[in-house]
Amino acid sequence: MSSLFPLDVETLARLLLDEARTRGWRITTAESCTGGLIAGALTDIAGSSDVVDRGFVTYSNRAKSEMLDVPGDMIADYGAVSEPVARAMAEGALAHSSAHLAVAVTGVAGPGGGTAMKPVGLVHLATAAVNGSIVHREERFIGLDRSGVRLATVRVALEMLRERI
Repeated sequence: MSSLFPLDVETLARLLLDEARTRGWRITTAESCTGGLIAGALTDIAGSSDVVDRGFVTYSNRAKSEMLDVPGDMIADYGAVSEPVARAMAEGALAHSSAHLAVAVTGVAGPGGGTAMKPVGLVHLATAAVNGSIVHREERFIGLDRSGVRLATVRVALEMLRERI
């Protein structure tokens, strides 16, 4: 078998798909800094269509608002890379899908765009489940290059989804 992703990511994706399949759950993704890589890791596995409902790549603030109903004033007040926005993205993805579980990620992958308050490597992740609960996690993948930040984010997102199944 050949995968686009490292073996550990492929393994996480396979485990997640198996666990979701066992529960009869479907998954959706809302991605900014990863640009669809989480959905890509899941759909890289043959047969994933019975678990993966859809993925939203909301790279721009406008896309976050239009596709996921993230309030524009929330983005203006907290910034796109923030806990409130990650939570709203996860809720919006769940609301605009037929999934049982959503994951959302927003961050600064670099190499530019970082600030003292929001450095390169800062990522906010959130999962939302049909029972209404939302789990947030902040990661700081400091010292990684752009690809490293994005891949580390995929790993954490898959782990967070597994924790919710």
